[in-house]
Amino acid sequence: MLEQLLQLVQEHAQGAVVNNPAVPNEQNQAVMQAASESITNGLQQELANGNTEGVLSLLGGHTSTEGNPVVNNISNNFLDTLLQKFNLDKGAATQLAGSLIPTVLGSLVSKTNDPSNSHFSLDGILGSLTGGASSGLDLNGILGKLKSGLDTNGDGNVDLGDLKNILSNGAKGQQEGGIGGMLKNLFG
Repeated sequence: MLEQLLQLVQEHAQGAVVNNPAVPNEQNQAVMQAASESITNGLQQELANGNTEGVLSLLGGHTSTEGNPVVNNISNNFLDTLLQKFNLDKGAATQLAGSLIPTVLGSLVSKTNDPSNSHFSLDGILGSLTGGASSGLDLNGILGKLKSGLDTNGDGNVDLGDLKNILSNGAKGQQEGGIGGMLKNLFG
């Protein structure tokens, strides 16, 4: 997933990064890499903190990237990276993070929900973020239940708590293994 995510960032970074005079040309690639890592780490952190519904709603295309708390958290983390690691001007960094992260996540959501796109899938993304802890889950069925409002009939059949534990524990395990652990799971 990390490689495909970096490609998405590169597709959308022309105006925000490459043509941005606030970003020195020699830092373009590092800024794009930092954006990819911010998205990956941000989604992983959301899952680790138990925000399963927020991540699934975003990735499933059930919520907009505009004003989305998950997207805002990732953008803010990327902003911090731009300020601390790259010493960008706060205004330029705010504009860059506020445009690039929502655009890339919007594209990720679109590609994930496009049945003709085999490079992105909800199962693949969550598998990468959780170290495979989500394998075997019917994520599309779960998303259908999220879209229709979890257990609308009150029969108790939807157990989001179990799903949260599975994804949260998997994401925490990936965080402990760091980016190396995620790359190991991505590429075997």
